Amino acid sequence: MNSTFAIILIVLVVVAAAALIYYYRRRRSRDLRSRFGPELARRAKRVSKFAIRGIPESEKQRFADAWQAEQARFVDQPEQAVTAAHRLVSELMRARGYPASEEFEQNADDLSVDHPYVVEHYRTACLIAARRENGQANTEDLRAAMIHYRQLFDELLGKSIQTEVTQ
Repeated sequence: MNSTFAIILIVLVVVAAAALIYYYRRRRSRDLRSRFGPELARRAKRVSKFAIRGIPESEKQRFADAWQAEQARFVDQPEQAVTAAHRLVSELMRARGYPASEEFEQNADDLSVDHPYVVEHYRTACLIAARRENGQANTEDLRAAMIHYRQLFDELLGKSIQTEVTQ
């Protein structure tokens, strides 16, 4: 009788915990939707006017080769490599159909519609690049910027992050 009672009690606790987690997630989603829904809708409407497209394999290869060259350049010229990486990401954005203006926030907003999982990498890389311009970024910071740019670069190039992890 005691073991049956203990099992029932454990099941009730697990069900109650699952119900609380479910309630919390739904409430959080509803709160986020009410807070950011209009902003996301505005972004999506803007981006829907762009002619977003894939790029041909030959163009992908050209971009991939250019990225490899900048990664190699990083060893001897990290600051110049980060600048070139930013320029290369912007060029790839334009090739895909994004306007890629000089306005960082607008670029991030545009990217967030179709690439929400990697846009934070773009934000971080650009912040590090800005710190570099002010002389406030060391080589390790610049290495991190290259890694962050690479995440967005791969996504825009059409490389699946999931595929790379499993290979």
